[in-house]
Amino acid sequence: MSNQKGNEKQITIRNKNNDINEKQLELEFVNVDNVPVAFCQPNESVANGSLAVWLPFLGGNKETGIRELQQLATAGYFALSLDPWQHGERKVTKTSSLITRVFKEFRANMWPILGLTTLDTFRMIDWAMETYDLKGNIVAGGLSMGGDIAIALAGIDQRISKVTGIGSTPDWTRPGMTELNDPEKLIAQGKSTPFGEWLYKILDPMTNRRSYFRAPAMHLELCALDTHVPPQGALTFKEALDKECPAAAQAINIILNEDCDHLSLLQNRSIIQRSIDFLIC
Repeated sequence: MSNQKGNEKQITIRNKNNDINEKQLELEFVNVDNVPVAFCQPNESVANGSLAVWLPFLGGNKETGIRELQQLATAGYFALSLDPWQHGERKVTKTSSLITRVFKEFRANMWPILGLTTLDTFRMIDWAMETYDLKGNIVAGGLSMGGDIAIALAGIDQRISKVTGIGSTPDWTRPGMTELNDPEKLIAQGKSTPFGEWLYKILDPMTNRRSYFRAPAMHLELCALDTHVPPQGALTFKEALDKECPAAAQAINIILNEDCDHLSLLQNRSIIQRSIDFLIC
């Protein structure tokens, strides 16, 4: 694996009044085994040797969560993100075309994105822990698809102690999923490819519930009326675990937010902050 750092970028964060914050967020960029990675290192005075992964929604990239990476680094974590498969520097079509393709044949296109990005993130955790001599906790979270990946990651990487997802699900089949802007129109998910089916069988949390018997702490922020990523997937996951391993179910906290839809949930700063606080506390 290459550990050569790319060109550093300074990104100025503005608040809702468009005032420039006093502190600038510095992201560093590197390509590790052809995976584009962005990370933010904590100041030595607060560094705790722990690693936090924050992953973007469908169509996002490694820079999408710069504010969250900065917050995690401020709390002492080495904060890392990456371009999901077919996103950012890895994209093969424009973002709008990718999203259209995914929801035209959901299982054939989304399952490989979920599966391959989960495996890539697993490898990037190894890289970061070794390269930067991190020996503390590992936590992970993300928005929508990013949270799906974080949940799946917690099933295969037993080092992860906490995971959070906003508008996310542990069920890759998303029963009842409708179009984002039309809650009356069900999405025909189609059939998976054999490769996507294999990824689903080994990584889908609902299918692999035993992987969560170790009871990693999980905080899921969902929308009660969301039909695009229905909350029933997470509720069913927890109910099934409660029958099989009550301790694992008790480690899962699900918040059903009212009066919002999928997009407004992902944009709610107080909900995002609550999820970040969960990871770092």
